[in-house]
Amino acid sequence: MRLGERIHRIERAKGLDRVAGAMKRVVDAVPEGRFRDVLHGVQLGHPMHPLMVQVPIGAWLSAAVLDCFPGTERSARRLVNTGIIAAVPAMAAGAADWSRQHERHQRVGVVHAAANNVALMLYGASSMARSRGRHGWGKALGAAGLGAVGVGGMLGAHIAYHLAGGANRADYVTDRMPSEWHDIGMLTEFPEETPMHGVLGDTPLVIVRSGGEVHVMAEICSHMSGPLSKGEVSDDCITCPWHGSTFRLADGGVVSGPATASQPVLETRVRDGVVSVRRPESGALVPPPRSEAAGAGSEQEKQPTTGRARG
Repeated sequence: MRLGERIHRIERAKGLDRVAGAMKRVVDAVPEGRFRDVLHGVQLGHPMHPLMVQVPIGAWLSAAVLDCFPGTERSARRLVNTGIIAAVPAMAAGAADWSRQHERHQRVGVVHAAANNVALMLYGASSMARSRGRHGWGKALGAAGLGAVGVGGMLGAHIAYHLAGGANRADYVTDRMPSEWHDIGMLTEFPEETPMHGVLGDTPLVIVRSGGEVHVMAEICSHMSGPLSKGEVSDDCITCPWHGSTFRLADGGVVSGPATASQPVLETRVRDGVVSVRRPESGALVPPPRSEAAGAGSEQEKQPTTGRARG
């Protein structure tokens, strides 16, 4: 059995849900707001956790290298301690992201966190042994800690890449948008301040009429694919019903997390009461669909299907 298949078993391990629930209650005690947005990485535009883990991993790996050479005990201990200190905020950022993910992510995340905590304890013991002059024990405990870090990193990579735990889930929509204008409905069909579901081709959209303007963006939330058409509109923003990410209607910018990536927004126009949309100019460098580039698109591609239903 491949290693990836074993990790899939963790995704299906419902026995971890009780542990995940207890952990989530602790993490959820941190109130929503600027501090939590910093942990998510809203200001960065991508998750903070992958960036922060570079420091403890780098410090501990460097300590392992120094452990191979004589006369480096003092420097190695300092690196071990640096990793211990840096691991705490990195874990906090990871926990914030984990608490706003789906069950599969959280089950793997429980084991990921367990491996990382084992690593932290082993490095703590390694630091104590080194400070008491027991460098042999310190090196051995450090090597064990590095092994635990490797296990944790492997599981973290599974969450990030296989389960797309931190990926922008809406960016692909720009690639699928036509560069020409396409009608999506009459202006009178869209009530004020009410998110509406629409479809352009096979791409879902959310349409909001607000203050005399019509805003259209990708319906799939960039965080975890939540349906924005079922969200709430307030103060010129729309909030995802799943995890509470809030985006500006005007430009799709993130107002509050856990989302870190902006929501793709389409260009809109209203002529003779008809609302039309097209790919934003910022997406002009994106290669058009193959059929569009060849000038041989089907009639369906030239006139994308539009469908609407109240969110």
